[in-house]
Amino acid sequence: MTKTRARELSRLRYAKNDVDFESEGTRCAGWLYTPEGVSNPPVVVMAGGFGAERTFGLPEIAKEFVAREYAVFLFDYRNFGDSDGEPRNLVNASRHVEDWKAAIDHVRGLNAIDRRKIALWGTSYSGGHVIEAAADDHRIAAVVAQVPFVDGRAVARASGLKKSLKGTVAGVRDLVRKYTFRSPHTVPIAGYPDEFAVLNTPDAMEGMETIVPDPPVWENEVPARVFLEIPFYRPISSVEDVPCPMLLIAGRDDDIVPVSSVQSAAEAADATYLELPIGHFDVYDDALDTVVGYEAAFLDRNVRV
Repeated sequence: MTKTRARELSRLRYAKNDVDFESEGTRCAGWLYTPEGVSNPPVVVMAGGFGAERTFGLPEIAKEFVAREYAVFLFDYRNFGDSDGEPRNLVNASRHVEDWKAAIDHVRGLNAIDRRKIALWGTSYSGGHVIEAAADDHRIAAVVAQVPFVDGRAVARASGLKKSLKGTVAGVRDLVRKYTFRSPHTVPIAGYPDEFAVLNTPDAMEGMETIVPDPPVWENEVPARVFLEIPFYRPISSVEDVPCPMLLIAGRDDDIVPVSSVQSAAEAADATYLELPIGHFDVYDDALDTVVGYEAAFLDRNVRV
């Protein structure tokens, strides 16, 4: 983000309130941002990507939308951040999608926003979740998914056979511990290329360190059972069922999410597709202004109608 833009946002006048909700009986922590002086604004619902909490680079993006007179509802999944639930940092796509649906239902009961104009915003793993959630909800006004995880098969192929086999062994070990009522077998979320981690591409560790708040209070670990899920999580199979306008933004230099998978999803859904010369984590930093500008313009065209 540019220094000029950072100064502008520092003068932004808005309210930020704790607005928690329940998903499958578990409390999830939410923040509702509302721009000052705007009556019943449209709302953007947001949550983090793989293994991420709501504090991981998302408040800055939320403020960008608030500056454009959108409300934002930003939440933590169950088992993450300020939300309840055990085991901690459990990444499970179907659970996450249920949390998205619960968050959307809760937002529809709020009085401070225009409940007819709800947009979903996802990034990386949650870029797939917003597709799944919108496919089951004809009242969503628009979907924005940046560097979205849309095809687990493509991601698994890009990871290579050696990592996939090692991940499968770790995942089975974790499941054995789960069903024998022991604490999870965990693996690092992010690591360097010579380390075993869910994300170990050249920019993964540095990218995560960029978005994790300072000082970090984050445990860089996830129950290994997620390796058994990743190849079978394919939001690309649901894109044609999404009835609202969608914007999919891909990074040409993304070494986590294959750009071809995002392009294929956009073509299948007849969605707006934008490919930029950026890496996976640039959307939170160097390219933030550019990416949010495109996203806000898309929402203005499709939500403010």
